[in-house]
Amino acid sequence: MSMPDAAKQRFLYIFLDEAGNLDFSKNGTKYFVLGGITKERPFHAYKELTEFKYDQVERGTALEYFHASENAQAVRNGVFDIIERNLAGVAVDAIIVEKNKVEARLRDEDQFFPKVLGTLLREILQHYPLAEFAEVIVLTDSLPVQRKRGAVEKGVKMTLAAMLPASVRYRVLHHASKSNLDLQIADYCTWAIYRKWNGNDDRSFNRVKAAVRREWDVLQAGMGFPG
Repeated sequence: MSMPDAAKQRFLYIFLDEAGNLDFSKNGTKYFVLGGITKERPFHAYKELTEFKYDQVERGTALEYFHASENAQAVRNGVFDIIERNLAGVAVDAIIVEKNKVEARLRDEDQFFPKVLGTLLREILQHYPLAEFAEVIVLTDSLPVQRKRGAVEKGVKMTLAAMLPASVRYRVLHHASKSNLDLQIADYCTWAIYRKWNGNDDRSFNRVKAAVRREWDVLQAGMGFPG
């Protein structure tokens, strides 16, 4: 049995990344941000990012991959230059959670993560003609804690199963971000949004804001999660 010609089908990719932590004590971050970068092929930034990476290697660095919070400022500037040049066809959505407003019953990771993730995915998917896609593919970093991986898969599968037409497949893939340039782009965009909210620093945000469709303070005015 021959496989369908992928070139004639549409695939929707959602790359997820987070910023902040899940510590709800006074020692934790004020905000938790979950970002989603949505796009279809081709992925235009790949060639430039690969060339830029090896430019750094040839200058004597040991750069393995791009990570916004760890990279030197000169590297960050170069990565944001490339991202900014390649925003066509890219949508950035982010859920911002002010953690002290989260109900106590939802602070357990098994409750919190599916709720936040489901809220973000519903926001993203409403913008697309879902019946026109063969498959929706959600990618996250490879998650070292099995419990968190289960919470992510629960949030994705519950939401996609409810929203997608029966003809549209879906998958959740956990790839090491070191191996996936789009997960690294998602890291940069989510970090830029987090810096804006948590540090009142919008310099990086301004580099990607042309693609930011929504940054949603989901618990503003004391409201709970929708749904």
